[in-house]
Amino acid sequence: MPSVPGLRSPRDKVGRLVYFGRMLDKIRLHARGLLPPAYVTNLGYGVPRSLDGRCCTFLGVRYEDLVVRVLQGGSDEEILAWCHANGNPRSDADCELFNGFMTKRGWRDEGSELLARRIREFGLSGKPIETYFDLFDYDEGRVS
Repeated sequence: MPSVPGLRSPRDKVGRLVYFGRMLDKIRLHARGLLPPAYVTNLGYGVPRSLDGRCCTFLGVRYEDLVVRVLQGGSDEEILAWCHANGNPRSDADCELFNGFMTKRGWRDEGSELLARRIREFGLSGKPIETYFDLFDYDEGRVS
């Protein structure tokens, strides 16, 4: 998949969290009809154990409610504050564990098999891809 303008790396943090900004980008791009179809399947809870779903579960907010809030406007930080106010406030330690899980997803865990399949499907065999974050950054041209 080529680069998607306006879609940041999952490694980029909003507040204390990785991935959250990418999820907001996908919501905004989808609302404007600019999210490639291959990404739409993974929005929210569309796929079991999706990273969007895991992020929403961690924050204690429903994806559908988050979409409504994002489309009302505001900065990423304001939307994250809304999540903390309407979901489960998280400690620094909670966020550290979440970030560790998300950044390592696909590395020696139950997601490894699917990650290996995606690497082959995307034509990225031979690249030093060990996690889904690596896959996204290679697939979207942030690293080569």
